[in-house]
Amino acid sequence: MSDAPDPDRLNKLHERIEAVKRAGEPKPKVATNVSQAQHAWRMIIELTVGIGIGVGIGYGLDVLFGTMPWFLVPFTLLGFAAGVNVMLRTAKELQEDNAAQDAEMDEGN
Repeated sequence: MSDAPDPDRLNKLHERIEAVKRAGEPKPKVATNVSQAQHAWRMIIELTVGIGIGVGIGYGLDVLFGTMPWFLVPFTLLGFAAGVNVMLRTAKELQEDNAAQDAEMDEGN
């Protein structure tokens, strides 16, 4: 018998040690619990951005063509409609997420 270590056994031991180290590392925490206020702020921002884009486009066209309220009013209304549309999509997405979470909770019990 020789006193030299077996490289295959050392590699296997090293792999096992690394696997144990990886298993012992803390998992990164992902914020899954989002408060209702954060959802509300998201929807408010979506509506505000839609209106702001509509006002910006309307005002820009009015300045460009010299017809002050003629483009501002319809593009503001279009921006409002787009903002509401995005808010409704977000509400539907949140409702589906809540339904999926409720289904997972029911399966767990």
